[in-house]
Amino acid sequence: MRKLLLLSLFTFLSTVLLAQSNLPVILSMRDRAKIQDDLLEDKIRSVLPTLMDRAGIDMWVITAREYNEDPVIETMLPATWLAARRRTILVLYKPKGTEEIEALAIARYDVGTVFKKSWDKESQPDQWKALLQIIEERNPEKIGINKSEHFAHADGITASEYDNLMATLPQNYRNKIVSAENLAVAWLETRTPREMAIYEQICRIAHVIIAEGFSDKVIQPGVTTTDDVVWWFRERIKELRLDTWFHPTVDIQRNNPTSELYAFSGRPGFNVIQPGDLLHCDFGITYLGLNTDTQELAYVLKAGETDAPEYLKAALMAGNRAQDILTNQYQTGKTGNQILASALEQAGKESNRATIYTHPIGYHGHAAGPTIGMWDNQGDTPFRGDYSLYPNTAYSIELNTKVFIEAWNKDIRVMLEEDAFFDGEKVRYIDGRQESLLLIPKPANHLGNLK
Repeated sequence: MRKLLLLSLFTFLSTVLLAQSNLPVILSMRDRAKIQDDLLEDKIRSVLPTLMDRAGIDMWVITAREYNEDPVIETMLPATWLAARRRTILVLYKPKGTEEIEALAIARYDVGTVFKKSWDKESQPDQWKALLQIIEERNPEKIGINKSEHFAHADGITASEYDNLMATLPQNYRNKIVSAENLAVAWLETRTPREMAIYEQICRIAHVIIAEGFSDKVIQPGVTTTDDVVWWFRERIKELRLDTWFHPTVDIQRNNPTSELYAFSGRPGFNVIQPGDLLHCDFGITYLGLNTDTQELAYVLKAGETDAPEYLKAALMAGNRAQDILTNQYQTGKTGNQILASALEQAGKESNRATIYTHPIGYHGHAAGPTIGMWDNQGDTPFRGDYSLYPNTAYSIELNTKVFIEAWNKDIRVMLEEDAFFDGEKVRYIDGRQESLLLIPKPANHLGNLK
């Protein structure tokens, strides 16, 4: 019995190690914290001065209470802080004519290595009056707060925090309060060179996990259900000590005359995976403070097949072309609505039946920045769609195109999503994009070696 248990344990560990062999290194929690703190300090020093100048704000006040954190403050806390503490007030000040950022914490202690303690409670018991003293000493021209009607990420100040702030400030400083909407969005959407070096590895991890899930390690046609694969993804993420920002989905399109076209308002009714199915997943991970959002396709081989049918490979190429049509429209200064309209116009000229619903990605899955279409609105998106495209920003290139499959006598949707980076001139996929269908099982071209 003991030998059997040892053998089972060895087999399990061997399987885990084999599955991890294609993965980039996944860091310890301690190493992750160090890297995230380094990334924050680098971004505040190297990027924030330009963003504050662009927004015309020389002082940014961010305040939140424990467990009710502002989306922006969550990105500025040390990695070892899993929440704000009591009331956390951060001040970022850029003196006129300098490229320096003064990062202050109206707190009893430093907030990480970036924000320095700037409150002596013994001499000034009132935290809000301590903030006022900081403001008066620096006399900024504009004080930005995270208040926004249209961007949720930039609307983090709560009603009570706003009321407390305004009650503290004399009229001359109240007149200097402005919305930090553009600054908050710029902070959240802008990626640094150091972040992008890491982002490539994060996207690769996501791709490897999808390839594992869409393989015969996980899927046995005729037995495995789509829900089985979904929960395998969730368990795999936890095994690797990663997180996800949404519950994955897996669905099926197949040659069945009674089935309807995939609809976003409801998944197809198929559940058990069968040979000949076209599988689709929507999957994302969170690692080192950054998120992925990926949709890929797999084909389940029928008996005797060694590749997907040519008509499905051609359908994927139509999806890739829709991606190219969209990313070719990316241009600094164009709004999300303008990019959408020009992409759909070009797709129409090419008879590509594309639907586009692309969004920024970064600190959040559905992140701050320009909205480029919505699945249920292929016209202008007010306000968020009017936001302009800036360099050094990342996007989930998310869309689908309808393709008529003659062999199935119906339309299918080729649904794709890959994370990409816009450097100000061109778009590049952070870890490549899917240009061939994943195959289940992977063709066993190595069997000859067993003779």
